[in-house]
Amino acid sequence: MRRDFRITKEPLVMIIPMIDIMLFLLVFFMVSTIYMVQTNTIQVALPQAAAANMETRPNIVPITVTDKGDVLYNKDTVPNEQIEAKVKESLAEDPDTVFVLRGDKKTDYGDVVGVLGILKQAGGRHVSIATETARGH
Repeated sequence: MRRDFRITKEPLVMIIPMIDIMLFLLVFFMVSTIYMVQTNTIQVALPQAAAANMETRPNIVPITVTDKGDVLYNKDTVPNEQIEAKVKESLAEDPDTVFVLRGDKKTDYGDVVGVLGILKQAGGRHVSIATETARGH
């Protein structure tokens, strides 16, 4: 059998499956990043809010006020006198650092306001208060 070399057949490049795979990878990394931010914090019972959303900036520092009034700065228990120094240190590394204040719903209101005041004195511009989404909304 003789082959005719004048007839050439171009290979087909199927781009649709490649697009599907790329979109799947994009969604996978977006979802896994969201869960990594949430699991990097101490578990406390958060109050509920109807318009709760999650902060997704890269440099997020969680500050947790427990129901006993203890303050945890990025999982480390810190006395109130040292919080301002830690905040200034984080801001020196990245001025756009976001501080997420996570207060247990049984926490005294004065403890949370005290930490907010310390954040303001230290120069924290981006402060979020963590809540859970209210059920039924």
